[in-house]
Amino acid sequence: VVGVSPKQEDITVNVCKKKQLTNTRAAGSDDALRLVPPRKLSLEQCLEFLADDELLEVTPKSLRIRKRILDHERRMKAAHGKGAK
Repeated sequence: VVGVSPKQEDITVNVCKKKQLTNTRAAGSDDALRLVPPRKLSLEQCLEFLADDELLEVTPKSLRIRKRILDHERRMKAAHGKGAK
């Protein structure tokens, strides 16, 4: 889980890939991109934030929210399998 979206469904993002530049002659609109700093959530806030398909990894130094099924294709198959039953 990378961030929060105002939409109800999940957005699949590969955080390791660089954004494709479509027009390199443009006036540097990609350079002004600013990221919002990460939120520091407590254990209780993380538990409230979790969806049904997510897990909370608890370590001494951090709390990480992640998907129960990491592979996007498997996650979609599992979601469609639940809806059919």
